[in-house]
Amino acid sequence: MEFVTSVPTMDVSGTISGEGVKQRKGAFSSALDNRGYGWLLEVEEDDEELKPLLEELDIDLTDIYYKVRCVMFPHPSLGFNRSVLKDSPDFWGPLFVILLFSLVSLYGQFHVISWILTIWLGGSFLIFVLTRVLGAEVSYGQTLGVIGYSVIPLIISVTLLPLISFVPLLNLLVKILGVVWASYSAGSLLVDQELGQKKILLLYPTFLLYVYFFSLSTGV
Repeated sequence: MEFVTSVPTMDVSGTISGEGVKQRKGAFSSALDNRGYGWLLEVEEDDEELKPLLEELDIDLTDIYYKVRCVMFPHPSLGFNRSVLKDSPDFWGPLFVILLFSLVSLYGQFHVISWILTIWLGGSFLIFVLTRVLGAEVSYGQTLGVIGYSVIPLIISVTLLPLISFVPLLNLLVKILGVVWASYSAGSLLVDQELGQKKILLLYPTFLLYVYFFSLSTGV
């Protein structure tokens, strides 16, 4: 006698029905909820797109580039709206300029970068206090930006000095031009017409600040 046994076939293709998955997920979620760990399965839905890093840090490269050009060409006849340096101050542009000056003038002495940053912050604060005492309307952020951007002429001078070191007279002229250029760029923005004869009281310390900045190129 032959016994024929029918064995039920099983689908082992690896596909699992959606209802089974939901049941298992539901049981697992319930178990976590009962133990107070349901938050592990929570998914935060954020419909807002991630903003670019520059936008998050409020860095406008176009604005920074325009301000650099305003410092490079400070004379009003050249057509640049230099008042944007004072009316629309920013922090990252001047910070980059100061860091660049530190790297150019003190190559190999990176431990003094913090000192140059301190001189920038402290010197700008002193100029700010003096400006307010004299009666001009200016904020610390505006002073910080103007003083920082106006270091650009010093960067150019420090970069040229090794190339003309064999000509002492030309070397001296480049140093003087760099300091005067930086002082004029900053002073012409910070000094208001309302100061009248008090302008020299602000221009002189601004000039001394850039003289000290320039002296740092030989080491601190």
